[in-house]
Amino acid sequence: MANPIIPARAIIPFLVAMMLFTGVCNTLLTKYQDNQCVRDCDNPDPKKRRHFEQPVIQTLQMFVGEMGCWLVVGIMSLYRRYIKGGGTRTSTTSTNSATYQPLPTTDDDENPRTASDNASIHSTTALNPSGNNNNNNNCNAANKPHHTCPSVLRGWRVTLLALPAICDILGTTLMNAGLLLVAASIYQMTRGALVLFVGLFSVAFLKRRLHAFQWLSLVGVVLGVGIVGLAGAIQPDKKHVGVDDDDNESAKADALRVVAGVLMIAGAQVFTATQFVLEEWILERSAIEPIRVVGWEGLFGFTVTLLGMVALHAVVGQTEAGRYGPFDMVEGWRQFWEHRAVFVSSILIMISIGGFNFFGLSVTRSVSATSRSTIDTCRTLFIWIVSLGLGWETFKWLQVAGFALLVYFTFLFNGIVQPPCEFLRVREVEELLPEEPIEHN
Repeated sequence: MANPIIPARAIIPFLVAMMLFTGVCNTLLTKYQDNQCVRDCDNPDPKKRRHFEQPVIQTLQMFVGEMGCWLVVGIMSLYRRYIKGGGTRTSTTSTNSATYQPLPTTDDDENPRTASDNASIHSTTALNPSGNNNNNNNCNAANKPHHTCPSVLRGWRVTLLALPAICDILGTTLMNAGLLLVAASIYQMTRGALVLFVGLFSVAFLKRRLHAFQWLSLVGVVLGVGIVGLAGAIQPDKKHVGVDDDDNESAKADALRVVAGVLMIAGAQVFTATQFVLEEWILERSAIEPIRVVGWEGLFGFTVTLLGMVALHAVVGQTEAGRYGPFDMVEGWRQFWEHRAVFVSSILIMISIGGFNFFGLSVTRSVSATSRSTIDTCRTLFIWIVSLGLGWETFKWLQVAGFALLVYFTFLFNGIVQPPCEFLRVREVEELLPEEPIEHN
């Protein structure tokens, strides 16, 4: 086979840059959308203007972006079939190389992987704690065809992916609602609480084992999230740019709003961690590409969310109390179509979601999941810097301290940095999630 025109190593910086760019754009565009005035915009009193507050619609647009992964799957299939494979000569190796494969690593690769938005954890041990890794490895081996592999996702059973999709709906909607109440950087940092629930659920349901330094890291992550939330409560930023409230009652309301937002975002990580555990269970037992999992979850998530929107509109949105609220589907879609800034930002969010999934999976496959952890931390830092530059929030030293704790203990949990005490150090760290984490937002 002829050598490719562009070496694989040469495109890695491009993949990293695009993952960072699309991840930053996703959060900032969502916050930008929240800041758009959609009703009573000419009112001289800024407090009476109404902004785009539709977390359910934002969840729906995320699933549209995930469904865009099917476009990538189709393009890759056409490429393998007609260009690279020369018609029907596509090899089993090229097909299986894209599937989820738990691979053993050497002692030099004992650092686990990520934890930020979707906090994944890379390691050196086999995935299946029940000792069936040999079967999985044989199933995924290049010399064994897919139709002989045991899979829980054959035929109608692919609908099992609706379960993590439902968790994604609950978690994402709750996070979008929380983002309405806090600054973009606090939102991104608070999502670091995911590693806490992933660790606990992996021990409880996947029978993983945490070392002493990892339990210590979980305590540190909780402390870091708490300090970030405290920083936002002590120095709360205004809910929307241009709305100034100087009285004490408004300051107290802003502080309570930040606390409520942080609790909502942190609580949403329970659903996200449940989603990750379900995806891990499915990927362990199925020969399926992670990008296809994202596509299926996008399809199921879009369907369930749309049905839920109709039901909530009938029950809540049509009532006098629910009119113009987040469950008023007619009003939400009016805002979506009539306000150009909302519509354009929605299209860009869909593109950024799909791009973040594609480039994130490509980075993990081309480099390592550990490298992805560092990149995702940079994403939080860039979101913070851009938000400060746009005037969406103010600088807080206490937030710096909380972010530093989050980064350190997340890296410590993942094995990227060594524990400070010798007796806490271990040779290998058991991974808690797939080597190719599935990112959603």
